[in-house]
Amino acid sequence: MKFTEQQILQALSQVEDPDFKKDLVSLNMIKDLSFTDDLIKFTIELTTPACPLKEKLETDCRNAIAQLVSNDVRVEIEFTSRVTSLRDIKSEVLPNVKNIISVASGKGGVGKSTVSVNLALALLRSGAKVGLIDADIYGPSIPTMLGLQGARPRIEKVEDKNKIIPVDYLGMQVMSIGFLIQEKQPVAWRGPMATSALRQIITDVLWDDLDYLVIDLPPGTGDIHLTLAQFVPVTGALVVTTPQEVALADARKAIAFYQLENINVPVLGVVENMSFFTPPELQDKKYYIFGKGGGRLLAQQFDVPFLGELPLEQDIREGGDFGKPIVLQTATAGAIAFAQLAQNVAQQIALQNAKLAVMS
Repeated sequence: MKFTEQQILQALSQVEDPDFKKDLVSLNMIKDLSFTDDLIKFTIELTTPACPLKEKLETDCRNAIAQLVSNDVRVEIEFTSRVTSLRDIKSEVLPNVKNIISVASGKGGVGKSTVSVNLALALLRSGAKVGLIDADIYGPSIPTMLGLQGARPRIEKVEDKNKIIPVDYLGMQVMSIGFLIQEKQPVAWRGPMATSALRQIITDVLWDDLDYLVIDLPPGTGDIHLTLAQFVPVTGALVVTTPQEVALADARKAIAFYQLENINVPVLGVVENMSFFTPPELQDKKYYIFGKGGGRLLAQQFDVPFLGELPLEQDIREGGDFGKPIVLQTATAGAIAFAQLAQNVAQQIALQNAKLAVMS
């Protein structure tokens, strides 16, 4: 059957990306198109490997081409990804990182580090290149949550400067002040010393090319948060809360902090941790121990995306305590929820980058 490249592209121009609300051809997502009389091959280039819409896009493309060609023509579709970034010009601060995600909360105890670790690993498992910084200088917990107690980064000389090589965890680059001090040693530093340590972790570490760098922040809105927001080109902040009012009150302050004129960091959205408990023997039940719907309401109040609910599970807690994050375990409700969170965060970053690119 005879057809032309223009006809194929015309057919594919009927397929819309659900996120960007534009067709794949005008978005330049169709790559490496080739064809013969009985075969059409092309690649769809996604804006993130964590895209949850692959099956829908493939089905829509096949249906569009089916209106052009007969059933005798085979269609082969491959997927690749190129994570978008607004940082096209190399920066002195984290020059090899495309997107920087701050994970924040207004108060402690809401599971922010658990979210940071599992979000980073879920992005890694999707195929992205990921790094993780533990910016909680006074209470670093990432080494414990990844089972990296006692790990020490190497020092390597690069262009006559000593650079810290981050610790590798399953291909993810990890850095924490916990790697540089003894496990039982308290960090009795004033604010300027803590912020200086954070700057060193960021600038003196030899980070590889990364699609996403997840930064686990301490609770509150203090020196560390100000230093990071004003020193590092943060792509966006993720605010973690639980449903209860005492947590929501502080989460409101965290969102308001990022919306201050002298901070002006986009809020990617709100994630509600410990949303509900489902007993193993009652899989159809949900018990809202800390309240219900608080995180969703918070997102509505500030007109930011609500990125999902994470369950209260013993396996999640044990995974953090024993260095076996839930995302790396079997497909429990917790693992599935974190994978969905990673998709939602990657989606928001891609949408934000596209929107800002049009405005700039």
